[in-house]
Amino acid sequence: MGMTGSAALPLQETTAGAVMLAGDFLRPMQVTIDDLRQHASVTADPFDLRCYTTNRFIRKVDQYRGVLLKDLIDMAGLRNDRPGDFKRTIFIVHAHDGYAVTFSWHELFNTPIGERVLVAFERGDQPLSVDEGAPILFSAADILPAPRHVKRLAGVVARVLEL
Repeated sequence: MGMTGSAALPLQETTAGAVMLAGDFLRPMQVTIDDLRQHASVTADPFDLRCYTTNRFIRKVDQYRGVLLKDLIDMAGLRNDRPGDFKRTIFIVHAHDGYAVTFSWHELFNTPIGERVLVAFERGDQPLSVDEGAPILFSAADILPAPRHVKRLAGVVARVLEL
């Protein structure tokens, strides 16, 4: 796995439709869309996708069904080599095209936001295909959902921040 710089993402290609959990996890893993369908799921209400910078309407999006991001993180396990390491962990969520967004441990595990960040495998009660952008990460608690609406999700990289 190649890396450049201290915060670089792994240069490991994942299979289309699979999500790689890498970095500072206890059990790095790859999760497929079929794997996601086997887990407990949640739904997010339909919403209007709008541009963050202009508030321009992009399109209506039907309800998503998926697995909570924090449940996937729990499956991979967080390091705690020094007490409190897990609380200094950030998660870089990235798509196959390089688009990336971030979450903090506190945001996902210590606020209501974590109950509404999901990795979607279904939209409007219909399975999402890789051609439709599956899997899709969606943060339903965000004021404007476009910035953390990640199609063709490739991976989640955990990084423990040093003091």
